[in-house]
Amino acid sequence: MATTTAAQQRAQAKAEYDAFLATCPSRRLLDRISNKWVTLILGVLGRECSRQPGVDGIDGPRAMRYSELSRQLPGVSQKMLTQTLRALERDGLITRTVTPTVPVTVSYELTDLGRSLNDMMRGLKVWAESHMNEVLTNRAAYDERS
Repeated sequence: MATTTAAQQRAQAKAEYDAFLATCPSRRLLDRISNKWVTLILGVLGRECSRQPGVDGIDGPRAMRYSELSRQLPGVSQKMLTQTLRALERDGLITRTVTPTVPVTVSYELTDLGRSLNDMMRGLKVWAESHMNEVLTNRAAYDERS
């Protein structure tokens, strides 16, 4: 019987990922990233910003403090924001940086993995915004028929 290294086992498991199988770990990841708050948090952290308001130079996403995130996401509870940030950190999509100041400063920032996911999420956001009128029209037509 041939033995395989841990790296070979990981490569084999990766080749066998199939989100259509109930036991596949990628299905749990899809559940996580399809969550409303995950999508919105990634979107807020992934916004491109300029160093000075009104300046055209865009320097890309920046780190944000918890309170900034909370203000950008009306309706999110403190518990939900905290749980979601922890889950995103655990998955390696964001980093949490603690700066020893008085009081302690904690900031969150997208990792390279998080930025790659955010690029895809941005496309979904653009699609939803540009097709919302069509969806609303279709919903109204369906409701009239029912």
